[in-house]
Amino acid sequence: MADLTQSTGGQGPRRLGERLKLLNSPITVIVAVFAAVLIFDTANTGDIATIASGALVNTAPYILFAVLLLAFLKATGAEVLISRAFEGRETRMIFLAAIFGGLAPFCSCEVIPFIAGLLALGTPLSAVMAFWLSSPLIDPPTLLITAGALGWPFAIGKAVSAVGLGILGGFAMRWLMRTGAFADPLRSYQKSGCGCGTKKNGKPQWQFWTEPDRRDEFRSQFVTNGIFLLKWLALAYTLEAVMIEYVPADLIARVVGGEGILPVITAALVGMPAYLNGYVAPPLLAGLMTQGMTAGAAMAFMVAGAVSSIPAMAAVWSLVKPQVFAAYLGLGLLGAVLAGVIFQAIV
Repeated sequence: MADLTQSTGGQGPRRLGERLKLLNSPITVIVAVFAAVLIFDTANTGDIATIASGALVNTAPYILFAVLLLAFLKATGAEVLISRAFEGRETRMIFLAAIFGGLAPFCSCEVIPFIAGLLALGTPLSAVMAFWLSSPLIDPPTLLITAGALGWPFAIGKAVSAVGLGILGGFAMRWLMRTGAFADPLRSYQKSGCGCGTKKNGKPQWQFWTEPDRRDEFRSQFVTNGIFLLKWLALAYTLEAVMIEYVPADLIARVVGGEGILPVITAALVGMPAYLNGYVAPPLLAGLMTQGMTAGAAMAFMVAGAVSSIPAMAAVWSLVKPQVFAAYLGLGLLGAVLAGVIFQAIV
């Protein structure tokens, strides 16, 4: 009897955690959305399903290529090339860190020990800030998903904005440090493992299929990221379909439509707390642009939201002191507004 009581008591928190995790699942949200539509507006259920499924099918080739590319980068250990961006003169480091930030296949917990090691070795905070600002904005899979939802001009504009934001932040941080600010930016850091990926040292192994561990890594990454992308994009396109059906277009046009800088600033401010992730945002923005959101406002929303996403902010907050964190957010907001204004002028 005593053993049974202890076993049951231990399972209670575990079951509660599993239920909360289930509620946080994209699939659960999708089912809840369709159940609500089916109950309150049965006639539109088919239309919403058609819009969502059609958009997902159209994006499927981008999803497949993105998953294959990410699995290849992980299996080969290509992330070791990123460290080369942090060698040489400071100006060179800033430019390369901003560029490589968009290529880094790090997950949100892998980037923390990587950056901690760089800062501990004395890498300039300016180069690290350039990497931090560009990294959450774009990576190969996000680029492809954005192109599938919003077109290649927007995807390329986002990639250019990521690099530009990194360069802006890097040189701004360099100037601030020369004035005496941020002399001791690093918090005390306790290294911990997150279980992401395999341990790889040295140079990449491009012929990864010759090693069993790397083949396993490729398969694992392909399946894991494939399921992840399908779940979140299915949710994104479901929400897009609901938004197209029920959100008045004139409301969107009044808030983030029209010319001038005000809609861009509004979109950037809304994007910082409202952003979900780089895979969900493009389909939602496609729906908003259909209803009157300007291209510049959409770009500002995406840039500001990526910088302020929970994984991106957690990585910065865990390593640096509050004043550096504040500079990160401030530079992200400024860069988002500039990116939106420039992109609006170009398109």
